[in-house]
Amino acid sequence: MIRFILLQNRQGKTRLAKYYIPLEESEKHKVEYEVHRLVVNRDPKFTNFVEFRTHKVIYRRYAGLFFSMCVDMTDNELAYLECIHLFVEILDHFFSNVCELDLVFNFHKVGNIALIYPV
Repeated sequence: MIRFILLQNRQGKTRLAKYYIPLEESEKHKVEYEVHRLVVNRDPKFTNFVEFRTHKVIYRRYAGLFFSMCVDMTDNELAYLECIHLFVEILDHFFSNVCELDLVFNFHKVGNIALIYPV
Protein backbone atom coordinates (compact mmCIF):
# COMPACT_ATOMS: atom_id res chain seq x y z
CA MET A 1 0.00 0.00 0.00
CA ILE A 2 1.24 3.46 -0.86
CA ARG A 3 1.68 5.72 2.18
CA PHE A 4 2.64 8.93 0.37
CA ILE A 5 4.13 10.37 -2.81
CA LEU A 6 6.58 13.26 -2.80
CA LEU A 7 8.07 15.33 -5.62
CA GLN A 8 11.01 17.34 -4.32
CA ASN A 9 13.83 19.30 -5.87
CA ARG A 10 17.49 18.94 -4.90
CA GLN A 11 17.23 21.72 -2.32
CA GLY A 12 14.41 19.90 -0.50
CA LYS A 13 11.52 22.08 -1.63
CA THR A 14 8.44 19.90 -1.96
CA ARG A 15 6.66 20.49 -5.25
CA LEU A 16 3.90 17.92 -4.79
CA ALA A 17 2.90 15.88 -1.75
CA LYS A 18 0.08 13.37 -1.76
CA TYR A 19 -0.64 11.45 1.45
CA TYR A 20 -2.79 8.34 1.60
CA ILE A 21 -2.63 8.10 5.38
CA PRO A 22 -3.69 10.75 7.88
CA LEU A 23 -0.77 12.77 9.26
CA GLU A 24 -0.55 16.02 11.23
CA GLU A 25 0.93 19.02 9.39
CA SER A 26 4.02 18.98 11.61
CA GLU A 27 4.51 15.27 10.94
CA LYS A 28 4.16 15.86 7.19
CA HIS A 29 6.93 18.45 7.25
CA LYS A 30 9.10 16.13 9.33
CA VAL A 31 8.52 13.24 6.91
CA GLU A 32 9.30 15.42 3.89
CA TYR A 33 12.54 16.59 5.50
CA GLU A 34 13.60 13.07 6.50
CA VAL A 35 12.84 11.58 3.08
CA HIS A 36 14.76 14.34 1.34
CA ARG A 37 17.79 13.84 3.59
CA LEU A 38 17.56 10.11 2.95
CA VAL A 39 17.46 10.18 -0.85
CA VAL A 40 19.56 13.22 -1.72
CA ASN A 41 22.67 11.95 0.08
CA ARG A 42 22.63 8.46 -1.41
CA ASP A 43 25.28 7.49 -3.90
CA PRO A 44 23.82 7.02 -7.41
CA LYS A 45 25.48 3.59 -7.52
CA PHE A 46 23.13 2.33 -4.78
CA THR A 47 19.65 0.99 -5.40
CA ASN A 48 16.63 3.27 -5.47
CA PHE A 49 15.07 1.51 -2.48
CA VAL A 50 15.78 2.52 1.10
CA GLU A 51 14.22 1.60 4.44
CA PHE A 52 12.31 4.39 6.14
CA ARG A 53 10.96 3.79 9.63
CA THR A 54 8.83 0.63 9.26
CA HIS A 55 8.30 1.09 5.51
CA LYS A 56 10.47 1.61 2.47
CA VAL A 57 10.95 4.55 0.15
CA ILE A 58 11.28 3.97 -3.57
CA TYR A 59 12.64 6.96 -5.40
CA ARG A 60 13.94 8.05 -8.75
CA ARG A 61 15.72 11.19 -9.79
CA TYR A 62 14.79 12.92 -13.03
CA ALA A 63 16.97 15.96 -13.73
CA GLY A 64 16.64 18.07 -10.58
CA LEU A 65 13.54 16.36 -9.16
CA PHE A 66 13.20 13.40 -6.85
CA PHE A 67 10.02 11.32 -7.20
CA SER A 68 9.59 9.35 -3.96
CA MET A 69 6.98 6.84 -2.80
CA CYS A 70 6.67 5.30 0.63
CA VAL A 71 5.21 1.79 0.55
CA ASP A 72 4.92 -1.29 2.74
CA MET A 73 7.97 -3.47 3.23
CA THR A 74 6.39 -6.40 1.37
CA ASP A 75 5.47 -4.47 -1.78
CA ASN A 76 7.28 -4.98 -5.09
CA GLU A 77 9.91 -2.27 -5.57
CA LEU A 78 10.27 -2.68 -9.32
CA ALA A 79 6.54 -2.27 -9.89
CA TYR A 80 6.62 1.06 -8.05
CA LEU A 81 9.69 2.18 -9.98
CA GLU A 82 7.70 1.54 -13.15
CA CYS A 83 4.78 3.52 -11.72
CA ILE A 84 7.09 6.47 -11.06
CA HIS A 85 8.46 6.24 -14.57
CA LEU A 86 4.97 6.06 -16.07
CA PHE A 87 3.89 9.10 -14.05
CA VAL A 88 6.91 11.04 -15.35
CA GLU A 89 6.09 9.99 -18.92
CA ILE A 90 2.51 11.19 -18.49
CA LEU A 91 3.74 14.54 -17.15
CA ASP A 92 6.27 14.74 -19.96
CA HIS A 93 3.61 14.10 -22.57
CA PHE A 94 1.16 16.55 -21.00
CA PHE A 95 3.68 19.40 -20.62
CA SER A 96 5.85 18.40 -23.61
CA ASN A 97 9.20 18.00 -21.87
CA VAL A 98 8.25 18.65 -18.26
CA CYS A 99 10.51 20.65 -15.95
CA GLU A 100 10.31 21.88 -12.37
CA LEU A 101 8.78 25.18 -13.43
CA ASP A 102 5.85 23.31 -15.01
CA LEU A 103 5.17 21.77 -11.61
CA VAL A 104 5.45 25.12 -9.85
CA PHE A 105 3.27 27.19 -12.17
CA ASN A 106 0.79 24.43 -13.05
CA PHE A 107 0.50 22.71 -9.69
CA HIS A 108 -3.29 22.44 -10.04
CA LYS A 109 -2.91 20.52 -13.32
CA VAL A 110 -0.25 18.24 -11.83
CA GLY A 111 -2.53 17.61 -8.85
CA ASN A 112 -5.37 16.69 -11.18
CA ILE A 113 -3.11 14.34 -13.14
CA ALA A 114 -2.03 12.75 -9.86
CA LEU A 115 -5.70 12.27 -8.91
CA ILE A 116 -6.62 10.76 -12.27
CA TYR A 117 -3.53 8.57 -12.45
CA PRO A 118 -3.74 6.27 -9.41
CA VAL A 119 -0.06 5.69 -8.85
